[in-house]
Amino acid sequence: MLAQYLPILIFLALSTTIGIVLVFLGGLLGPTRPDSEKLSPYECGFEAFEDSRTKFDVRYYLVAILFIIFDLEITFFLPWALALDVLGMFGIAAMFVFVIELVIGYVVIWKRGALEWE
Repeated sequence: MLAQYLPILIFLALSTTIGIVLVFLGGLLGPTRPDSEKLSPYECGFEAFEDSRTKFDVRYYLVAILFIIFDLEITFFLPWALALDVLGMFGIAAMFVFVIELVIGYVVIWKRGALEWE
């Protein structure tokens, strides 16, 4: 039974080793020219200019969360497309309902102004 998992273990060991070696070589051979611009703190899409506890616009996070939600929902298309011949008309109808829900959700957040920056 271990022989069945041996190629997977070899692949994992080899890919881990290559990843560690590449990170080490990049840090060793890469240019290091720090200046004040590179060493300045940078967070949330804008430069830190006040105390970290000050309030700022939450729309940055809202757009990021909306992107993640729609991106994750779109990933459901790949398994559906791969199993479409098995699912038949039921699969097409189910995906049609899913796409309609996505479009309704997108229209709702668009109408509420969640995608507006100004």
